[in-house]
Amino acid sequence: MTEFTLHTADNAPAAAKPLLANSIATFGMVPNLHAVMAEAPILLEGYQVLHELFQKTSFNAEETTVVWQAINVEHNCHYCVPAHSGIAAAMKIDQDIVDALVNRTPLANPKLEALRETTLAMTRERGVISDEQIEKFFAAGYGRQQLLEIIVGLSQKVMSNYTNHLANTPVDEAFKKFAK
Repeated sequence: MTEFTLHTADNAPAAAKPLLANSIATFGMVPNLHAVMAEAPILLEGYQVLHELFQKTSFNAEETTVVWQAINVEHNCHYCVPAHSGIAAAMKIDQDIVDALVNRTPLANPKLEALRETTLAMTRERGVISDEQIEKFFAAGYGRQQLLEIIVGLSQKVMSNYTNHLANTPVDEAFKKFAK
């Protein structure tokens, strides 16, 4: 298996150093995902930009968590599932929502469940989803804007999930307690 370096501010490529400083400013540490991505500074920059943009969508904290975790779980990301469980805890997301997402069980809230189902359909079918699925999403109270905003979250998660698969990124100490 290919070994990837967990870069630090000292050994990262020059273009990645300000990006790692941004990680520290945002998270209080350099998450191992970012340390791996620093090998390709443009990947880390793209990931950070998409992360910031996804947080500016019309989704609230619960909905953001649903999109992120539905994708992480579907992609079987050993790193992002516990990381986003930890992030959800910090965001004060109801643990029942997090547990349902991680355990692949329906969410009690019908609107959030419609979001989860649509996100999974988008992920599994590469954006080619049925009119019936779209109508169910709209009937739950979402619109075209939110349907398109899922793509921003999906793009971000492809970057992180695929990086973690390639690098077998070690789960940060802060997130280990959320691993199942």
